[in-house]
Amino acid sequence: MTAYAIFDADIHDPSAMDEYLERVPATLEQYGAKLLAATSTIDTVEGGWAAKRIVILEFSDMAAARTRYNSPEYQAVLPLRLKAANDRVIFVDGL
Repeated sequence: MTAYAIFDADIHDPSAMDEYLERVPATLEQYGAKLLAATSTIDTVEGGWAAKRIVILEFSDMAAARTRYNSPEYQAVLPLRLKAANDRVIFVDGL
């Protein structure tokens, strides 16, 4: 079953985020992730969700999403994202 990683990012250190964005694509390719959305154009239609940037990644299944997240390659670049932004990240199963 397809799975998705959804990031709600509030970037406060653009230079650290730039470095993260230079290094992270290799971790996506290596684990078969597909970038579906990365945008600051957000239209909140219900609730108090004040998202600043949304990123959605697609994986073949939940195991692939977790494997990529826990991989040495991603863990090496993760500190850059943690330095650059306050994020909320969830993994969800697709249909």
